[in-house]
Amino acid sequence: MKKPIRAAVAALTLILFGSVGHLSLAQTAAPMEHDGKGGGHHGDHAGPSSDGAFHKRFDDAAKWAKKFDDPERDAWQKPEKVVDALHLDRAARVADIGAGTGYFSVRIAKRIPNGKLYSADVEPDMVTYLGERAKRERLANLTPVQSSADKANLPEPVDLALVVDTYHHIGNRTQYFSALKSSLRPKGRLAIVDFKAASPDGPPVEHRIPPEQVTKELEAAGYSLVEKHDFLPRQYFLVYQKRD
Repeated sequence: MKKPIRAAVAALTLILFGSVGHLSLAQTAAPMEHDGKGGGHHGDHAGPSSDGAFHKRFDDAAKWAKKFDDPERDAWQKPEKVVDALHLDRAARVADIGAGTGYFSVRIAKRIPNGKLYSADVEPDMVTYLGERAKRERLANLTPVQSSADKANLPEPVDLALVVDTYHHIGNRTQYFSALKSSLRPKGRLAIVDFKAASPDGPPVEHRIPPEQVTKELEAAGYSLVEKHDFLPRQYFLVYQKRD
């Protein structure tokens, strides 16, 4: 009886990110496990919910850091190349939505010494961990942000919002990203990185969202696709710009 009880507790707890990532994580069904080495907000996922999201708790930051920040991830995640492709000004304002333990946040913060990096996550333990990591690595321009299921809660508009391995966690995505536009500066961009159908990492195949669907949903939310990168072996990498 322990597993059903845990699932029920998770179902109630996750009605808050949706990772994120993490972002909208709502009610859960029977848990479905898969390998969690992919990073971002994906370890084992729960079943689908009525809001179109797939949900998983990430409430033990120290444990997840071993997976999310595993050096072996770098080989296929290519974090430095991803950040290069974002063409960030040294004074840029950036949001890492679904930041997790800061895999991308730390790298971006170092690239924008005169800017600001907001690391947003729905898991309080992750937010605490991000603040501690920023202090430990002396990144004064990295600010952790407690996000919620329906909004990123960014303190100011940003030039770019990055969402890595988290899009499939978000419920009511068109509504979520339509609301996010108010947190983007004029001509602000939104970068989405998530798992391809054939990737050996990530959520179960039935949980994955094809890039064509991402574009359809974001166009409905008021964005236009402006860049598409194909150098990541396991993920698609799409960049959108909000339509003013």
